[in-house]
Amino acid sequence: MEISSFEQFELNRQLLNAIADLGYTEPTPIQQKTIPISLGNHDVLGIAQTGTGKTAAYLLPLLMKIKYAQGKNPRALILAPTRELAMQIAEAVQQIGKYTDLRHVALFGGLGPKAQIAQLETGVDLIIATPGRLLDLYRLGHIVLKEIRTLILDEADKMMDMGFMPQIRAILEVIPTKRQNMLFSATFGGRVERLSGEFLEAPVRVEVTPQASTADMVEQVIYDVPNFRTKINLLEYLVTRDDFKRGIVFARSKGTADNIYRFLARKVVDPEQVRVIHANKGQNTRINSMDAFKEGNVQILVATDVAARGIDVADVSHVINFDVPLIYEDYVHRIGRTGRANHTGEAITFVTKAEDYHVQKIERIIRMTVPRQSLPRAVEVAETPFDEEQSMLREIDEQRRKDDPTFAGAFHEKKEKNQYPTKGKPQMGVTPIKRTAQPKTAAKSTGTRPAGSRPKAGRPGGAKAGGGKRTGTRGGRR
Repeated sequence: MEISSFEQFELNRQLLNAIADLGYTEPTPIQQKTIPISLGNHDVLGIAQTGTGKTAAYLLPLLMKIKYAQGKNPRALILAPTRELAMQIAEAVQQIGKYTDLRHVALFGGLGPKAQIAQLETGVDLIIATPGRLLDLYRLGHIVLKEIRTLILDEADKMMDMGFMPQIRAILEVIPTKRQNMLFSATFGGRVERLSGEFLEAPVRVEVTPQASTADMVEQVIYDVPNFRTKINLLEYLVTRDDFKRGIVFARSKGTADNIYRFLARKVVDPEQVRVIHANKGQNTRINSMDAFKEGNVQILVATDVAARGIDVADVSHVINFDVPLIYEDYVHRIGRTGRANHTGEAITFVTKAEDYHVQKIERIIRMTVPRQSLPRAVEVAETPFDEEQSMLREIDEQRRKDDPTFAGAFHEKKEKNQYPTKGKPQMGVTPIKRTAQPKTAAKSTGTRPAGSRPKAGRPGGAKAGGGKRTGTRGGRR
């Protein structure tokens, strides 16, 4: 039976009214498939790209099952890889559960735990947490997990990338074994498959799009650029176009993100219209920057991948990959920040010759070839500095060695023998000094030595060492 309305689900009136207030009229494919299965208490393995409505797909049946405030200890637990995503889920719980009396708390690092502990002590029904902070507070005795009946892992692939597997296993050890489990991921690689096998029991697999597919509403394009400076020039050109309404610029490192931010704020846009977030920024700074971007007060958000999965803004017109991500699945999550809620968007990736290797790997994962465009004529192509060129050549050699361990390398550092003069091998362009051979004088049998020679130490007259005892103040042999 095709489901065309939320009224067809077995949801209470409080939830249906909240959904109507949010303007949702028709459930998305992931919601159509997941909600009935979850309400039937089956374990769920959901493979869905970002922006498909998967958060509501697990929150609606979860809030329906726990229904109302009860007791002091939590009955449901949602784990998220980043604080940004945990905050986003908590905000969704607030919106969908606003007509209920359900109590929830978001637990994540970057802030002092006092306020979170105080909220836990008043009693909660639902916890949304990052694995590290949850375990910290559990070990301090502030959380009781023995009443957990539902466990949800969101963005499980990112948790694997961030190395959270030990913490997840530790959490599974301390929560009841009799519970409902749900796991959601945009990709389904080997590590996620192993994780699902560890804690899902006969799960129903829900897959609304092919694994690691990119959003249908996103137009993707690649620009081949020779160097960092040309990337900066291209970025300036793109963000000053009329069709650039609001966008996110993703960088691979914190240093690059800071450099992009300083350039844009100093030379391209009003400093109040651009913000930067990464792991070195304080929690309050990151929260304020995200809120300003969501509210439309900031036009450009520069970010590392730490924020790739925590930004849910419907009208982001552009995502720009200043660097190609080295964790290839992150490409899907980066470009998923645009083309959300039936809006179209454009995802643009800058690629140097050293990054083309990674693009080929990404295209295999997403099962498509991303179209390439020539640089616009208005963009100045800068000359590549010698050091940057050498760095790219070294990186290309390393990439070829990964695929072919026998590859000797096209790029070589100068060897020491070519950098400094060595005995008998003069450097190119240096005239060798001719040495005149000295005639040898034969030594007489009487023990006389050739002129200019000297006897070996401790061997007078050429006698063998150890021929007699040494005498002196210390006495004896040495």
